Order: sequence, then structure tokens, then C-alpha cells
Amino acid sequence: MSVLSALIHAAAAHRLAVSGVAAVVPEDGLTPGIRSVVLLSPDEPAFWPHFVTQPENRDGNANPLDRWSRRVIGGMACNLGAKAWFPFGGPPWRPFAQWALRSGQVWPSPVGLLVDAARGLFVSWRGAVGLTEALPLQPAARPCDTCAAPCLTACPVDAFAGGRYDVAACRAHLDSAAGAECLQGGCLVRRSCPVGAGRRPAAQSAFHMAAFHPT
Repeated sequence: MSVLSALIHAAAAHRLAVSGVAAVVPEDGLTPGIRSVVLLSPDEPAFWPHFVTQPENRDGNANPLDRWSRRVIGGMACNLGAKAWFPFGGPPWRPFAQWALRSGQVWPSPVGLLVDAARGLFVSWRGAVGLTEALPLQPAARPCDTCAAPCLTACPVDAFAGGRYDVAACRAHLDSAAGAECLQGGCLVRRSCPVGAGRRPAAQSAFHMAAFHPT
């Protein structure tokens, strides 16, 4: 079994999936000898019911999802003799968005957010594993090329008008009674993408919205 196959198998046990493979460049600042990074994302909708049973989610301490990611992905990497990196805990901040774009599985969407070929606007990563092998890329078709772009009109306060994110307008909406739908069910723009429709449970979106905008 190849290292990549072993990683895919190990990730599946934790309801994670490989969401892209990217070639490493010197500017990434990774350990010498690492030639590829394998991005790991939640395998939704199965991921959230699995995560809520984990000890990090039940111990009452801060940052349960990040701590779970370090334990699980770090453990997988160690078992394979590899190295793991995470999109949190910086500086230094690892270039996850650049890796995703480099993988051929992710592109800028009409609203400026990244869109994933399989996950739509619910693109996210829990970690990445660096390998010494130069793995082939697996480019996908860009979903926005044949989409009517409902994301452009989904935001109640046009926070993404012109392709730029108006954070202040978004937060003001979340502070209002009308913003409860976004807080409890997730960003309406992300939910409008037909590619990711139905992937993410409302409870998972509410968890991330609470982290972004604590009440």
C-alpha cells in the first residue's frame, strides 16, 4: 500500500477525506525534502456526528476542533513517518489557500470566497500531511463555469458586493434579529452554492459561526 493510500484509509476512519494534493515550492517554508502536501478536509455530512463524540468536544476546554485535528492528523502523520501542518496555531501561518489553489480542486468564486469542486463554498481544511513523494495533481472541472451564481445575491446585506468581503456589514447583520438564520444555520452565501448543498449539518455551521462571531 502506498503512503497516500494508507493516508486515505487512515483519514476515512476519522471521517476526513483527501481534498487535494499540491506540489511544494521553496516559498512554502516546509521541512526540506517535502515534495507534496496532501490536504485533509471534513468528509461531510458524516464528519460532524463523528466529531461530537470525541473527547475534545466533551472536555469543556477551548478550541476542541483544533485540538482534535492536532491529535488525529498529527497521529496519522507520525504513524506514516510524515509531518503534519495545520491552518491554525500560527505564526507562522501555513499557505493552505495557496496549496488548495495549486491542487486544481479549488478556485476563487464570484463572491471572492474559495470554491471547492466537491464541497462548494464549504471548503475547509483540518490539516495537511507532507510527503517526500512528488504526487501527481488531480485537477477537476471548475463548478462556477456552468453555474447561475446564486451566491451573488444570497447575502441579505450584500457583504460580498464587488467581490470584496465587507466584514463590518456582515457582523452588524449577525448582531441583528435578522441575522439569527446565518448564526444558527450558517452563512447564506455559502449555503447557496449548489455544489455544497446539503453537505454540512446546521449544528456544524453554527459551531463555526459562533467561533467567527461570538455572542
